[in-house]
Amino acid sequence: MFNIDFSKPCHVHFIGIGGISMSGLAEILLDRGFTVSGSDNNPSPVTQRLSQLGAGIMCPQSADNVKGGIDLVVYTAAIHPDNPEFAACKACGLTMITRAELLGAIMEHYGNSVAVAGTHGKTTTTGMITEILLAADKDPTVSIGGMFSSIGGNIRVGASDVFLTEACEYTNSYHEFYPKYNVILNVEEDHMDFFKDIDDIRASFSRFAKNTSNDGTLVIGAAVPRWQELTEGLDCKVVTFGEDEGADYYPSDISVSGGVARFTVMEKGTPVTTVELKVVGRHNITNALASFAITRAMGIEPETIAAGLSRFTGTGRRFEYKGEYRGAAVYDDYAHHPTEIAATISAARQLEHKRLIVTFQPHTYTRTKAFLEDFARVLSAADIVVLCAVYPAREEDIYGVHSDDIKRLIDRRIADKADGCKALECHCFDTFDEAQNFLEKISSTGDLLITMGAGDVVKIGEALLAK
Repeated sequence: MFNIDFSKPCHVHFIGIGGISMSGLAEILLDRGFTVSGSDNNPSPVTQRLSQLGAGIMCPQSADNVKGGIDLVVYTAAIHPDNPEFAACKACGLTMITRAELLGAIMEHYGNSVAVAGTHGKTTTTGMITEILLAADKDPTVSIGGMFSSIGGNIRVGASDVFLTEACEYTNSYHEFYPKYNVILNVEEDHMDFFKDIDDIRASFSRFAKNTSNDGTLVIGAAVPRWQELTEGLDCKVVTFGEDEGADYYPSDISVSGGVARFTVMEKGTPVTTVELKVVGRHNITNALASFAITRAMGIEPETIAAGLSRFTGTGRRFEYKGEYRGAAVYDDYAHHPTEIAATISAARQLEHKRLIVTFQPHTYTRTKAFLEDFARVLSAADIVVLCAVYPAREEDIYGVHSDDIKRLIDRRIADKADGCKALECHCFDTFDEAQNFLEKISSTGDLLITMGAGDVVKIGEALLAK
């Protein structure tokens, strides 16, 4: 494990400083008196904020950005050896570590560190835990993978020994973390450009679970298949949560009004408090239970936890209400995995609407290929489906799969009147302009429009609202 000394601030340079996690780490180091510089391909509100805080920001990335006085270089998984700035740092013999290694090193300075892992729900659950910690006056430092209004962004720098972060499984980066408190929300197939299969993914989460401090607590979803295999041999306390009574924490007396849930939290069969959520979707009940379980392990009282959860109104790009266009409600959601899409559509169905129109942008070719049939199945639960071209992210178009393939399968489901298919029509467009023009023509009062995906599909809804 890499060590960083908070008592001896040095000059840290970030390649890709504008990223949601990198910027947060840079802000923590600035607060601790470190000299921070960094580069990104383009300026953004994030880099502007860092500049105002004292960081030296350079755009674009270039070998010329590597100047004397740098003690440590941090880079993301998106930076490859052929990146000129990366290569220049290597050539200078500078110490270089990954974003995950720096995050793990920073966490070591906090006695009560919390990491939230899982295939889905990390950002929402981290947001819920944040609200609970704030309600309990824990003054936490928080690094979250989305914009969160309660902390004014994606980072909060506190003065206590409590540190909360998301823990992403991609490239096994979370293996660099050794928290006192760990959460595993769920374990499913994803990131198949890195993992071999579900067994490889399970082995990765098992390794992550083993990083929990012996005197700490691991909270894991009871719905994770054979979860006991992932926790076998651990010295820490293991606590489960889920919808069924077999879990240590489960809900009872669930009522839903206007899509918002109210339920009693059961702690090993005993009712402890009532929680009322302001966010829609049954999946958020389980996210709330995970948040409840981990903060109970930290010694926070049930009433305080319930108060924190009641304040949670969501995070950026997680079923986020954006505005109204010609009488249609416009939402945006980060969902890019079939399970997430299904949860979001189910949540949307709980709100009053005339037609549910989903504009989906698949994220990466490997994920599209791996879940082609599943994407068609879950998307066909919307009334009208609009498909955009695949967002390639880190990949090249060499996999022989495109959005047209999803459309072909949805069209077949419509024709066959397949079980669960509510779609009346499906359309596929090569450009955002084409998709936007189509939505302008069909949108009407009472419709619920959702832009969906982990890429930049949010731009379509924002363009509609700007008209």
